[in-house]
Amino acid sequence: MAEIVSFPDAGKAEALLVRSLRDGVLRLVLNNPPANALSIALLEALTSELDKAGSDADVRVVVIASTGNVFSAGHDLKELTTRRADEDEGAAFFERAFRLCADLMLKIAHLPKPVIAEVDGLATAAGCQLIASCDLAICTDTSTFCTPGVNIGLFCSTPMVAVTRAAHRKQAMEMLLTGETIDASTAKDFGLVNRIVPKQYLAQVVSKYAGVIASKSPLILKMGKEAFYRQLELPVEAAYDYAAKVMVDNMLTQDAEQGIGAFLGKRKPEWKGE
Repeated sequence: MAEIVSFPDAGKAEALLVRSLRDGVLRLVLNNPPANALSIALLEALTSELDKAGSDADVRVVVIASTGNVFSAGHDLKELTTRRADEDEGAAFFERAFRLCADLMLKIAHLPKPVIAEVDGLATAAGCQLIASCDLAICTDTSTFCTPGVNIGLFCSTPMVAVTRAAHRKQAMEMLLTGETIDASTAKDFGLVNRIVPKQYLAQVVSKYAGVIASKSPLILKMGKEAFYRQLELPVEAAYDYAAKVMVDNMLTQDAEQGIGAFLGKRKPEWKGE
């Protein structure tokens, strides 16, 4: 499908979000330079696209990427600051912005399709939160990450939710307390990203990952992703009980019958989505 540009901001000629769909892979590219700030308009655009992707059978995998040298600097601080002049000193607007952001991160987790972050450049605060919320993250060797809110008197409390679930506990606390920037290698050690690649190979590697995942049964990917996040919230005994039930339900699907039969028969499976 040809590239489609959508969601223009009222104050901009270009689109805030660029989308394209090819071979089951939906690419959503943040296009709010220079910082790709997660303004209200961009948060709404991303949420709308993910809403549609969830029920679109042509979408197997979602990739979130960006333009420019900054993946995302997080919330639009200028947009937030201007609302301090409101009668309530901005409280209602701040609540709306942080709620929209939280809803977007939850939507990524609940989306029945895998979501991959394609990261090239700096990711800070809610931009780092966005990466941590994705199922997989692949970055360039020059990418950097931080949760710098503590430096400006605004602790990264909402980014903390995603970062502490992706990174190791003490490393996440190190990022939150110091506000210092970490490089790609450290981000991988912390658990924020899966792979680090040279800039010229980023799109190629992400496309390979997305293509491999898109070739699997969409039904089984949906079941597996939902089970992954649900079992994380359970005590280990309850997690095994739940996972065993999911395995039984999985075995009873036509795609499991087809996939196992194809494996035993040394042939390629034909997914039915049932």
